[in-house]
Formats: sequence, C-alpha cells, structure tokens
Amino acid sequence: MGKKAVVLLSGGADSATALACAKRDGFEPYALTIDYGQRHRAELAMAQKQAARFGAKRLLLNADLRPIGGSALTADIDVPSGRSAGEMADGIPVTYVPARNTIFLSLALGWAESLGAGDIYIGVNALDYSGYPDCRPEYIEAFEAMARLATKMGVEGKTAIKIHTPLIGLTKAEIFRLGHSLGVDFSLTHSCYSPAPDGKACGRCDSCLIRLKGFKEAGIDDPLDYAVRK
Repeated sequence: MGKKAVVLLSGGADSATALACAKRDGFEPYALTIDYGQRHRAELAMAQKQAARFGAKRLLLNADLRPIGGSALTADIDVPSGRSAGEMADGIPVTYVPARNTIFLSLALGWAESLGAGDIYIGVNALDYSGYPDCRPEYIEAFEAMARLATKMGVEGKTAIKIHTPLIGLTKAEIFRLGHSLGVDFSLTHSCYSPAPDGKACGRCDSCLIRLKGFKEAGIDDPLDYAVRK
C-alpha cells in the first residue's frame, strides 16, 4: 500500500464506492464514520462492514447534531416521500443537514493531519443528488483552499492537501457500475433516510428513489431489501 488517506464512510453506496476508489488508487485507507444522531442509523453498521471488507482502519466519532436541528435527518421533521424527479430538483430539501460536510471534512482533516496524511476522500456527487450545496465542486475547492491555510501541514508545505471526489461528476448509474467493478458489495450499504422499524429501506424517500433509479439505469440488481419497491 502507498500513502495514508482518510475516507469519510457513512455506510451508504456512494461512500463505500469512494472507499473502494481510495484502495484502487493505492492508498492505505482510514475510514472515518460519524454518528451525528441521524435517524437512519442503520448505515452505521454498514460502514463497519465496508471498512472490514476493504481492510480500512476505522474510527467512529460521535458528533451529535440533533441539538442544532434544522433537518429531517436530525429533528422531528417529516422526511419527504414519493416525490417526482422535478420536485426533488426544486430547491434544497429538508433532508439537508446544516453545514454537515463542512463539519465532517473538518473532522477528517484533523484526523488526516494527526496521521501525517494529506489525502481525504469523500463520496459527494453533483449530478444525481438531492440539491445539497455542500456537494458541489466549488465548495470542495473552497474547503481545500481553506485546509491549506488552516493546518500546520498546509502552512509548512511539507504535505500536499487534496480532497478527492471521485464520484462528483458521475451519474448514480455510473457510480454503481464503478462500485460494482471495484468489488463493492451493495448489500452491505444502506441509503434510506426513513427506514422501517425492521430496518427495511422505505423505497419512497428521495434517497431510495435516486438509488433505485440509478441501479435500474446501471442494469444492476439492487440487493437492498425495501418495504416498497417500484
């Protein structure tokens, strides 16, 4: 293996594929999973399984964002269900968690610096996504520039800081094909924002609908168990 890289690993399909990309690129992966009080906690167990599958050292951090609220994922706000593609594309949805990727990348940056690693992988996507502002290329570029100004390794210039976003310009179908080719076991991922009490994905939230559409367009069977599947 080559240099170390911190990978933000939520347990969803995109982050699992990002982890596989880091391994493909020759990095020794350090998987960072953050328990932020999300209602879809099934993803945490999946992150542990993905880290083990790809031989990544894993750190689970608690950063409870529920007191901040402002999101259907962390507060008592209904998760949108059964929306059309047009409705999903109209504005920033209530499942946006305020400043989540900024918080997550900051924690990843801190761990990376302590490891002497300048490389961070995050599975953000700017095409088939739900309109989150912190998934855009210009945001990643701005964070990368900030990281070079705000860290010892950036100021001293001994370690180059790079935020890797291997999925940012891909469709969901392309992400699933890529993950499949890199050995991602998608049965060990969870994408639902509002899972049933028995753990089944709802099949109707934005995340489920985007995932199902992506697998269908990729020509790959989605192995996840859904309460409702169209």
